[in-house]
Amino acid sequence: MDTTIRLTVSQHKYLPAGVGARDLHAVATVEVSGADGAAPGPALAEILAVDCSSSMDRPPEKFRAAKSAAVAALQLLPDGTPFAVIAGNHEAATAYPPTAYPPTAYPPTGRPPTAGGGLAVADATTRAEATAAVHGLVAAGGTCLGHWLDLARRLLAGQPAPVRHVLMLTDGRNEHDRFRPLAGVLADCAGQFVCDAWGIGQDWDGRLLLRVAEALHGSADAVRAEPELVAAYEALVRGLLTKAVPELTLTVGALPPGARLRYVKQTFPTERALTAEPGEPGAFVTRAWGNELRRFHLCLTLDPAEDARGEDLLAAEVAVRVPEDSGAAPPDPQPLMVHWTDDPVLSALTDAQVVHAQVWEELGNAVADATDAYHRGRPDAATALLGRAVALAHQAGARRQLDELRRLVEVHDAATGDVTLRPAVNPVDFQHLITAGSHTTRGPAAGPARAAVPRPAGDLVPCPRCTHRYPAQSAFCGNCGAPMEAATP
Repeated sequence: MDTTIRLTVSQHKYLPAGVGARDLHAVATVEVSGADGAAPGPALAEILAVDCSSSMDRPPEKFRAAKSAAVAALQLLPDGTPFAVIAGNHEAATAYPPTAYPPTAYPPTGRPPTAGGGLAVADATTRAEATAAVHGLVAAGGTCLGHWLDLARRLLAGQPAPVRHVLMLTDGRNEHDRFRPLAGVLADCAGQFVCDAWGIGQDWDGRLLLRVAEALHGSADAVRAEPELVAAYEALVRGLLTKAVPELTLTVGALPPGARLRYVKQTFPTERALTAEPGEPGAFVTRAWGNELRRFHLCLTLDPAEDARGEDLLAAEVAVRVPEDSGAAPPDPQPLMVHWTDDPVLSALTDAQVVHAQVWEELGNAVADATDAYHRGRPDAATALLGRAVALAHQAGARRQLDELRRLVEVHDAATGDVTLRPAVNPVDFQHLITAGSHTTRGPAAGPARAAVPRPAGDLVPCPRCTHRYPAQSAFCGNCGAPMEAATP
């Protein structure tokens, strides 16, 4: 099957024509289909980084679960897949293949080797040998994520597989960061591979996992019970095996004079700020695509022109750039439009997908602020913020986040955010809430295309669901979010 890439843009183009710059928001949806087998040869090169610090053995069930999950992931790797297993603590070593980087060659204060090493190739023999090596891992020492990721970068260097991936598990905090500072390592690893970061146990740091995942285009998650890790790893690896397009670049160009692109953020399936490519401020690389849909929130700042009221103007052009060897054709670019208006009712509306993205952003901020307030001994502030988070999660249809919030508060009314802080809060529940909050819901579909029938700006029609009256050009009701295609004047 040929790889097909689709691009759509959802926005509300009307902005108030008063004095001063205005922000124009839009959501770009990119969908890939037919990506299976898009590239010849093994599509995936995989590294499993297993936390082997001393705390992993307290309790022993945690380390056993980590080993079992790593083995389960190994068994799913197809023949021909390049792979390795890293044993990580305050140092980093390849548990398999054993000839790559042994522990003594990678001390925390020395320079790691720059030559030699490499990955094993999956087959029945290497999978069995790797399984034995994983079962032989011993828990000892501290934690330095920078060492783990830097070793992963060296192992993956030069690998021809289009998708290079690291699956990292930790139960603690980056307590030995001074040995190899994470900030510098993340900068070195950016664009080299995708990393999914997982937490286990009671003492991991959700923000640390998000920091790694956002920098390396992956996701952050955790399990509550050790036995859940095996199924989670199996599901993740199966998903990786469907990814065959190494990257797509979202571009935002053709901005008019005086316009500025403020930001581009991924909003689905995970929330992540994107950084423009060096020297190309309107280009944003997204990594490791399979058959999937992703959404991106775009924000531009524009200045109204006095002689441009009452007409549609091009604010920007959104496009997707594909790798030359992907076997896929880029989709047609899509315009972002702006229409300056003096009608306050029309300019007060917005796009339903944009609202959904903004709700998720506010939810993440409320969760982060609630976590800080709780740990600073301000329970009343934490309760108010958690109540706000409950109301936002309810609005976004975020069932997982609501479940996590209910571990921290008793919910009396989700719609209004009426909650009471539970008397016995487990601090790790805040970490689960932080990582869960990065996994977003898809949100509403784009509004139906409307016929270009000229109507006065003040022509209002009733919503077919709630009867509130909104401009006839609206795709969605600003009150209840219902599609307005069935509305009649």
